Amino acid sequence: MASQNGSLIVIYAALAGNFLIAITKFVAAAFTGSSSMLSEGVHSLVDTGNELLLLYGLHRSRQPADADHPLGYGGEVYFWAFIVAVLVFALGAGISFYEGFVHIRNPEPVSDVMTNYIVLGLSMIFEGVSWYIALRSVGKEKGNRSYLAAARRSKDPTSFTVLLEDSAALCGLIIAFIAISAADYFDMPVLDGVGSIGIGIVLTATALFLARESKALLLGEPALPQVEARIREIVANDPDVVEIHKLMTVHLGPTDVMVTVDVELKDRLDTNQIEEGVLRIEKTIRSQLPQIWAVYIRPSAGPVRSLRKTASSG
Repeated sequence: MASQNGSLIVIYAALAGNFLIAITKFVAAAFTGSSSMLSEGVHSLVDTGNELLLLYGLHRSRQPADADHPLGYGGEVYFWAFIVAVLVFALGAGISFYEGFVHIRNPEPVSDVMTNYIVLGLSMIFEGVSWYIALRSVGKEKGNRSYLAAARRSKDPTSFTVLLEDSAALCGLIIAFIAISAADYFDMPVLDGVGSIGIGIVLTATALFLARESKALLLGEPALPQVEARIREIVANDPDVVEIHKLMTVHLGPTDVMVTVDVELKDRLDTNQIEEGVLRIEKTIRSQLPQIWAVYIRPSAGPVRSLRKTASSG
């Protein structure tokens, strides 16, 4: 729950910042005719919509399991994170490329350059605040790993998505500043269109990375190695367990993990003893690892094999 609360703070900060920035950029683009500024306005508007989608995904993921979705709704976060990646590419990058090519073919001088500079400066401040909040949230989760490695191993895409979007936004603002300045200094309005294409390239790279990571989570990723190691330790330390044959884990959501363990139990255990051993292992796993949503223990004692399933009721 603490992790989700941290994600909510990050998303709300980005939502407020991007909404204000988008309005400011569109007003500036209308007055100055800058292609780069218009591309940045679209970028911020897409990011605003993306934050709303992530909030919706988090809300949906909190619903309890039901008859139609016995494994719960945790995967909603992964689905909407993937949709965010698609929108960044289709709308953000697509419109930036379009505006860039249009202004390269029909370049128009940027009027009132100073207004663009003021808007870009304010946008950098707003975006920088949102980026810093996301960076601090991610920094608490990443441990000793690099930010890129942490993003690729994280099972909660929300904070990393916002951080990556904000990073792309700051890069876009720098590109827009350089393009507008160069177009004004060299009296080459075509450079403003080149800036839009540069922003489109940044957004394309961002979208591809987000799509790849979201796809991996949608397909089902295992729990982190340290979580699997702890499960093995708990099972191996049970007095009735002789050997662990197979352990499988999969994330159903950022904080929902399903576990399946094939274990060999001591010989000469009767049905009641096997039952007690399975319950004991399941209870220990869930008490020490609260992110475990469901445990499936498949015990074997000599030729006798059975299947028992338990799932957390809350």
